[in-house]
Amino acid sequence: MTRTFSGVKPTGHLTLGNYLGAVRRWAETDQHRSDALFSIVDLHALTVEHDPARVRRLSRQAATLLLAAGLDPELCTVFVQSHVDEHARLSYVLECTATDGEMRRMIQYREKGARARAAGESVRLSLLTYPVLMAADILAYATDEVPVGDDQAQHVELTRDLAIRFNQRYGHVFTVPKAVHPQVAARVMDLQDPTSKMGKSTDGGAGIVYLLDDPDVVRRKIMRAVTDSGRDVAYDPGTRPGVANLLEILAACENGNPEGLAGVYESYGALKKDTAEAVVELLRPLRKRHAELAADPAYVDEVLRAGAARARGLARPLVDRAYRAIGLLPPG
Repeated sequence: MTRTFSGVKPTGHLTLGNYLGAVRRWAETDQHRSDALFSIVDLHALTVEHDPARVRRLSRQAATLLLAAGLDPELCTVFVQSHVDEHARLSYVLECTATDGEMRRMIQYREKGARARAAGESVRLSLLTYPVLMAADILAYATDEVPVGDDQAQHVELTRDLAIRFNQRYGHVFTVPKAVHPQVAARVMDLQDPTSKMGKSTDGGAGIVYLLDDPDVVRRKIMRAVTDSGRDVAYDPGTRPGVANLLEILAACENGNPEGLAGVYESYGALKKDTAEAVVELLRPLRKRHAELAADPAYVDEVLRAGAARARGLARPLVDRAYRAIGLLPPG
């Protein structure tokens, strides 16, 4: 059976972009067709300045939202990354396989590092090396497929390179994974800056729809979305990114296609109104289920304990094999 792995980083509240670009596919497709593991990758949240209490709070919220979105512990494995030591164990071995040049070519490192320096902040070493930890997340489970958005494709390519290099040098240990991409709304853009990804943020960004936003807040944000010059509704991501973003969101909500929907609308206002209502209705059952699960934290804790136990059982033999292959003396 094909094995898939993916994760979500608890650096902010989960957004519509996270849901349409990844989480919905996990719930509707991946957990049914494969042996799927989904992790709250909390170690990755430590690469930048952070509030420890907030990381813990967002980790629990992310786990609860994944379950509310439809991930079924009977069908897939849901766990917290730091609960499985093999991620950190394997990460160091892979650091000994990667090169400094590979790390410094990572686009996210260059972008985030530049922003930190511009703000007068220091750049943590973990920001440079976290793509190797991401590779460990994937390779520890003999993963075949990694569902990712466009912005993470480079990291999956690094993972493939490290797996191939390790196998060639030390003997075959790792499965070489491939990235898979959803066809529609793989990258939902910010409503106020449609040239930028709708990412998690520490503030209540006007261009970001959070999964737990109240319906009226969702409507207000979408109705105030930036559009483009001109009056006709046309799907052209290159020259009309604002309208294209709304069409892609609506298409993803209704399982349609953005090009076809463009011909339905004669005004931006009508498009925004229908998009807003489609998003509100899409998120309504998720919000309801989240409230139910948040009222039963013991259930969420048990899911995470069981998920970590299964993940540990899968990862430990493979990581032990990698340790032996690279030359480390096994314990007596």
